[in-house]
Amino acid sequence: MSGSADEPDPPATSHREILRSTSIIGTASLFNIAAAVLRTKALAVLVGPAGVGVMGLLSRVMSSTVTFVGLGLGHSGVREIAAASDPIQLARVRRALWLANLGLGLFGLALLVALRDPIATWVFGDTAHAADVAWLGLGVLFSLISASQTALLQGLRKIGDLARVTIIAALAGSLVGIALVWQLGAGGIAPMLVSVPAASALAAILFVRRLPRPARLSGAQRDLRPQWRALAQLGVPIMLATLATTLNQLLVRAWIYDELGLEATGHFEAAWAISMNYLGFVLAAMATDYYPRLTAAIADPSAANRLVNEQTDVALLLATPVLLAVTTLAPLVTHLLYSEAFTPAIEVLRLQVVGDVLKIASWPLGFVLLAHGQSRAYLLVELLWNVAYLAGVLALTPLFGLPGTGYAFVVAYAVYLAATFRLTFIARRWRTSTTMRRRLAVATAATTLIVSLSHWGATLTLAMGGVITLVVAVMHARTVLRLLRHGHKLGPIGRLLARIMRLDA
Repeated sequence: MSGSADEPDPPATSHREILRSTSIIGTASLFNIAAAVLRTKALAVLVGPAGVGVMGLLSRVMSSTVTFVGLGLGHSGVREIAAASDPIQLARVRRALWLANLGLGLFGLALLVALRDPIATWVFGDTAHAADVAWLGLGVLFSLISASQTALLQGLRKIGDLARVTIIAALAGSLVGIALVWQLGAGGIAPMLVSVPAASALAAILFVRRLPRPARLSGAQRDLRPQWRALAQLGVPIMLATLATTLNQLLVRAWIYDELGLEATGHFEAAWAISMNYLGFVLAAMATDYYPRLTAAIADPSAANRLVNEQTDVALLLATPVLLAVTTLAPLVTHLLYSEAFTPAIEVLRLQVVGDVLKIASWPLGFVLLAHGQSRAYLLVELLWNVAYLAGVLALTPLFGLPGTGYAFVVAYAVYLAATFRLTFIARRWRTSTTMRRRLAVATAATTLIVSLSHWGATLTLAMGGVITLVVAVMHARTVLRLLRHGHKLGPIGRLLARIMRLDA
C-alpha cells in the first residue's frame, strides 16, 4: 500500500482486546457452523437428498425475504446504537429499531402467506410446498425480531451475550428442528428452518431484558421519524448491496451451468462453500465487535486509523495460518468434506484462498464507510466487486475453464481492496502500519507460492506447503502470545505454549 509512512506499532493492549473478542465470537461461530452441519446430516439421513434440496430452496426463499423486507436495519441499527451520545438518544434508537423490525417482520409474514402459491410455483413448479412457504413467514418475523435485539447487544458491545445467544440458538434450534423432522418427515423441514430464528429471538430478548432499562421518553421525544429516517438511509443501501450480491451469485452459477454443465456447477459450489465458511470466525468477530468500536471512534481520525490497522493486523495474524493450511491441504479438505468426485474443485479453492487474503485486508476498510454513514460509497464499492467478479467470470472461464472463476475471484478482490483503500486511507490521509503491510505481503506471497507449487505435483506442494504453513503458524503464534501476555498473566495453556516456543512467560 503505497503513499503510507511508517508508524509505531499500536499498543498491545488493544490487540489483546481484539483477540479476546475474536476468540469469543469465533468460538460461537464455529459452534453455529457445527450445528448447521449436524442439522444437514440429520436431514440427509431422515429424508434423503430430496429433503436436503427442499431445505436449500426454502432456506433461500426465507433469507432473501429477510434481506428484502429487513431494509438492512440490523446493520444500520448497530451504528446508530454505538453512536448514541446520551441515554435519551439511545432510548429513541432502541424503540425505533424495535418497532421498525417488528412492523417489517409482520409485513414479511403477511407477504409470504399471501403469495405462498405463486412463490411455491415459481420455486418448485407447483403448489405442493405452498404451506411450507407460509411457514417461512414466521421465520422472517422471528429473524427480524432477533436482528433488532442482537443489534442492540452488538451496538453496546455485549460480546459475551452475543456469543451466548448464538450458541443457545444453534443448540436449541437444532434439537427442536431435528425432532420436528424426525416426527413429521419432510413436513417438518419448514418448521425446522423456523426453529433457529425463533430460538435466537427468544434468547436475544432474554439477554436484552438483563440490560439497564432505557430512559423514559417524553411526549416530544416519542417522535421517532428522525431515527427511522437515519436507519433507512444507511440500511437500504446495505440491503441493495446484499441483494446485488445474491443476484450476482445466481448469474455466475447460471453461466457456469450453461457453459460447463451441471457437474462443474457442483464443483464450483463445493469450492465456494469451503472458501466462505473457514474464515467465518474472523469475519464474524469483525462484524460483531470491530464495527461498533470503529463507529464510536470514527470522530477521532487518529484513533480510527489505529483501530483499522490493529483489526487488519489481528485478522491476518489469525487467518493466515488457516489460509495456508487450506491451500496446502485442499485435496484432503475437499475429499473429506465431499468426495473424490469433487477433485476439479481443488484448483478453484486454492485460487479463492489467494482472493481471501485480499478480502481480509479489505473488510476493515469497508466498515469505515459504514461507520462514517457513507451509504452510497459503501453501495458503490459493493457493486464494483460484483461487476468485477461477474466480468472476470465471463472473460476468464472461456480461457481457463472452471479455474477461471478462481482467477476472477482474485481480480475482484484486488479491485475491491484498491477501491476501499482509495476511499478510506488515501481520502483521509491515513497511514498503514509497517507491521500490517508486512503481514499482508507475507500472506499474499505465501498463498500464491503454494498455489504455484501445486502445478508441479502433489508431493512437492504438500512438503513445501507444510513447511511454509508450519513456519508462519509458529511465528504468528509467538506474536499472539506476546500480545496476550502484555500487562497480563497467561493462563496455564498459554504458559505451556510460551515455554514450548521459548518465550519468557
